[in-house]
Amino acid sequence: MNLKMLCTGAVALSMLTGAALAEHGGALDEPTKMAPFYTAADMKTLKSEADFKEAWTGLKDEDRATITQECGDIATAQKHGDFCTMVGHQ
Repeated sequence: MNLKMLCTGAVALSMLTGAALAEHGGALDEPTKMAPFYTAADMKTLKSEADFKEAWTGLKDEDRATITQECGDIATAQKHGDFCTMVGHQ
């Protein structure tokens, strides 16, 4: 019984955390973090692989970890497909 309650609590906590992250939008929806990876302010065209890598290495370790984690989410990866593909090559 205690194991069942513990598992139920863990699932509920993970769902609440996921909802909170979804509301925030994440690092991939922050223009100031994403602008260095794109050629123009409209953020429609990614920079070359070399320039992308330079921008990637210019990020803080925690920002790279957050972005990599967000690109691991299927829905996010679909929304930011080309970007997340480039992240996977870094």
